[in-house]
Amino acid sequence: MTIESVSEAELRYTVTLHYPGLPAEARLKAEARYIRALERGLGGHGAAADALLLMQSLQDSDGAVAEEDIATLKRWQAAVRAAQTAGFQGLGESEDAYFDFRT
Repeated sequence: MTIESVSEAELRYTVTLHYPGLPAEARLKAEARYIRALERGLGGHGAAADALLLMQSLQDSDGAVAEEDIATLKRWQAAVRAAQTAGFQGLGESEDAYFDFRT
C-alpha cells in the first residue's frame, strides 16, 4: 500500500517507504509524516508536485539549471531532508530503507 496525495487540481503523487521488515501500520504512518513534512517545507501539495516535476525534468536535461529554478531546487533539497527526518523518526536504522516519491 502507498500513501497518495491529491489536490483540488487532481495532480497526484505517491510516496512509498521501502523498508524491509517494517510492519504495514508503521510504514503508513512514516509515509504520512513524510508527506506532511514535504508539503510543509514546499508550501503545500501543489508546490510539492510542481517541484517534483521540475526535479524530474532536470534529471532528463543536460544538467543546466535555469536561474529561476535554483530557488526551487534549494527548497526541494531542504524539504526532502526534513521529510526524511520526519519519516524515519522512531523507526531505527536500515541501510536498505528509502522513500520513493513519484507523480
